[in-house]
Amino acid sequence: MFDSVKSLHLSLLHMGFIQLDSRWQYDNVVSPFSRLYLITAGEGWVLHNGQKFTLKPGYLYLIPSFTYSRYHCDQFLEQYYISFFDQLQEGLSIYDLKSMAYEVKAEPIDYALMDRLLAQNPGRAITQSDPKTYDNRPEVLPFNQPKPNQSMSQFVETSGILLQLFSRFLGSENDQDQQRAKGFHQLASVLQYIDSHLHDKLTVDQLARNAHLNADYFSRLFLSIVGIRPMDYIINKRLERAQLLMMTSSMALKSVAESVGIPSIYYFSRLFKRRFGIPPGQYRETAWQM
Repeated sequence: MFDSVKSLHLSLLHMGFIQLDSRWQYDNVVSPFSRLYLITAGEGWVLHNGQKFTLKPGYLYLIPSFTYSRYHCDQFLEQYYISFFDQLQEGLSIYDLKSMAYEVKAEPIDYALMDRLLAQNPGRAITQSDPKTYDNRPEVLPFNQPKPNQSMSQFVETSGILLQLFSRFLGSENDQDQQRAKGFHQLASVLQYIDSHLHDKLTVDQLARNAHLNADYFSRLFLSIVGIRPMDYIINKRLERAQLLMMTSSMALKSVAESVGIPSIYYFSRLFKRRFGIPPGQYRETAWQM
């Protein structure tokens, strides 16, 4: 697992400090990026991964990407916030390989790191507090490049601070993590191929041949390691890529569907609604109206 984590890259999207009130109440938020909070005062809660987390001062919180989330504040909540993308060499997410803590006690240095990150990244604050609103911003796509007014040293330091804050949630490695990472390593070339060929027609037979395995054995191996069947995994990745494109570009829905390997807009709409609970056209229209 350590070799895989060495390739972990985090890219800053938004960063700021904000005071929230009872208007901060949002349901069914699904974002293509992760969020990290450091609570300084007040109280609220978030729900994700089937668990409710009470937001308390002096604690750091992590909300993973592509998870259904709910956000709630009754009266007052004050926090540093970061939104970011994560990427590993094989096109995986760190959440694929490692069980995470989602609530950890903040260290004194974490406050200094947040202040430093703010100083190094002016103009990254969110202008709207609704997660569904700021999920749709034009700077999402070039997230892995320095801002025009940012020096290379600031860009590198920002990456280092993000990694340092994110490391708080990794915790110790257990046997289950080791086995999972070992399994994903077995499929690394296949997963990387899928990630870079989502726009192409992909079949289990083709992937099995690339892995030099029998198709039936490959399917069983994939299910045992990843937890879902190969074609379900491909569909999930296509829909996640489509969501990112819909939120960060003006591409027609038909073009979005085709670019992720789903040539039928009707089939794409059905898959999208089943995954995210709302048709793609309504999803985009709602996001752009906020």
